[in-house]
This record gives sequence, structure tokens and C-alpha cells, in this order.
Amino acid sequence: MLERPFSRTGWTRVRFDQIATQINDRVDNPAEAGVERYVGLEHLDSDSLRIRRWGEPTDVESTKLRFQEGDIIFGKRRVYQRKVAVADFEGICSAHAMVLRAKPGVVWPEFLPFFMQSDLFMERALSISVGSLSPTINWKALAAEEFLLPPIQEQARLANVLKGVEATSEALRIVVNTARVLRQSTIDHFANLRNGRGVQLGSVCEMQNGRPFPGDEYQKIGPRLLRPGNLGPDGYLQWQAAATVRLPERYETEAPAFVVDAGDIVINLTAQSLEEGFMGRVCLAREGDRSLLNQRIGRFQSFASDFLPEFVYRILQSSRFQNHAIRMCEGSKIKHLFWDHLAPFSLPRFEIPEQRAVVSTIRIIDAQLEAVQARLSSAVLDRSRIFDQSYFEALN
Repeated sequence: MLERPFSRTGWTRVRFDQIATQINDRVDNPAEAGVERYVGLEHLDSDSLRIRRWGEPTDVESTKLRFQEGDIIFGKRRVYQRKVAVADFEGICSAHAMVLRAKPGVVWPEFLPFFMQSDLFMERALSISVGSLSPTINWKALAAEEFLLPPIQEQARLANVLKGVEATSEALRIVVNTARVLRQSTIDHFANLRNGRGVQLGSVCEMQNGRPFPGDEYQKIGPRLLRPGNLGPDGYLQWQAAATVRLPERYETEAPAFVVDAGDIVINLTAQSLEEGFMGRVCLAREGDRSLLNQRIGRFQSFASDFLPEFVYRILQSSRFQNHAIRMCEGSKIKHLFWDHLAPFSLPRFEIPEQRAVVSTIRIIDAQLEAVQARLSSAVLDRSRIFDQSYFEALN
């Protein structure tokens, strides 16, 4: 904790463009960028300042942004995912991110990324984001936003405290990522076809498409609407307040065929960019996930008696299925998947007792992963509390 409370003496109101510069060094041909690493939004972890994963420039084709060591990479699309990272190498990144550089003298460079991770900044950024499918923030709007900042020496002191808290979070993230690798490798092992032969998904189940619900009736209370942003990366639905909209109660009665409940398996069918990692993402609804199936989301149903739905769900989380979905999707600006794309995918054939064993094995890994994630969430919350205590108490 802080050794002494902040004083509001010397606090100043600044525009965001007075403390950060947008670096718009565009790279039209990533393969000729002269760097070894490409960072997409899918490589950034929420609430973490470290970059642990990356691809190669030859993996992508469209225009990207060049960044230098020490620059901040900020995911401007779907701000509620809270993706802010500090580069410790040079490379290129997705154009769905902003590359920012602190302006020394006004802001302590190590303080700025922590400030951008705060609820204060994220809530403001979300409030000025535009778009419904993938809310996005633009530099002109962000640059004009005003914030109160403490003096440089107070910024430096708070940054040092937060770095210590962040070290604990980073240790937990290593454990989380290790568990995710184990989970994925286990799923991929079971998803391999025996003797190169399998059963087509289309002969095992059907897919129901969601329906449109009126955007002008979105509200803060009532049944939740399941949208692409609610499909989490670990195979389960997520309901962050900023990403969740609700509808009037009458829709559960008027559209009962589109109510999603525990045990349902859903898939994202649309993405504005493959780099976001949403295309073909499959999730299992659990207790408390009751919602309405929106357009752009599909639901698998009418399963054959010789396939357990949860077994199919696990196989659809495999790298082989994700690669199939990305390879088969179509569209230029917005990518789409249809049942005709998914139905030919081959599932491995296991007897029911074997399917139960596969499901049980992965459930055990999931439980371990969720336990560590809970500890990580607690550590992130501690960091947020320290920032809020230090920042807001000085203003009161």
C-alpha cells in the first residue's frame, strides 16, 4: 500500500493529446516491414501490460502499424476488453489498435499505461466509442478528452507501487497461460481423427440461426441479449456490464424458440476482423447464462443419440475446427460463416463411454483453470483498488 495519501496540490487538467502522442506509422506490406513480430488484438491479454504472444508479419496482409520498444498498444475496438500493453520490442500491430507514446514532462511514462488500465480511463473510452457490432474509439475523440493528473512526482510514486502489485498478477498469468496451453493441447489430442476418418458434423446435429432484435429497445434491465462479444475465449459466456445489453421481458414470451439456457452450445458466425479471434468461437451456456439468441450467433441442436452434446462442444474448441472455420468463412469487409461451411467438418468417432471420459478429463482442467483465474481476478481487483484509493481520495 502507499506510504502516505496523495495530496491534490499541483493537480492539473489536461487533454489526452497533451500527455500522449498517436504514432501512425503505417505499413502497407507487413512482409516487408523489416521486423520479426506481429501483434494482433488476439495476442493481448485483458488487464495485462505484458505482451506474451505474437505472430509473424508474413501471417497477415492488410495495412498495419509500426511500434517501437516502450510504445503503448491500445485495443481501440471493443474497449471493454481492456487491452493495453507496453511493447518491450519493436514490431507491427493490428490497425484495430492505437500506438501511443507518452509525452515526457507532462506525464511519467510508466504511469500512463497504468492510468489507461484504470476504470476511470476505460469507462471514459467506452462512453465515446461508436458502433454496435464492434464499438470502436477514434483518436480525434480520445485526444479531446480531459483528465485530472497529479504532479509528476506523485505519478512516479504511484507507478512504483502498482508495478509491485502487477508483479504478483504476472506470476498468476503465467500459471493461467500454462493451464490454457494444457487445455488446448488436450482438446487437440482428442480431436484428432482416428485412421484419418470421422463423422461429419452435419450428420450429428443441426444449427439454428439467431434472429434480429430491435436495437432501439436495448435497455439495462430485462433478459440479456447474446451477442458476439459475450462469447468468451475460454469456451464459456461472459457478461461484463459494458458488453451486455438487455431487452424488454416480453421477448422471452414472444420468441421462446430463441431462449438460450444451460447446456446450449453456441457459435459466433460473424466478425469484422479475423484478427480479433471471434470467428467460429464456440461456447457452452451454463447456469445463469439464460439469454436470447441474437442474429450472427448460431446454436447447435438435435444431436444424434450416439454423440454427447458436450463432447461435440469440446471437439469444436479444437485448433482443427478453428482453422476450418477461418478457412471456410466468406466476405470482404465482414466475414460470415454458414451451416454449409460447418456441416462438412469431421468429428472423431468415440463410443459413448469414451466420450464421457474425454468430457470428464477436460472438465477437470477447466476447474483448475477457473480457480487460478479467480485468484488472478482478485489480484487485478487489488491493483484497481490501490489506484482508485490513491487517485480519487486526493480529489475528495
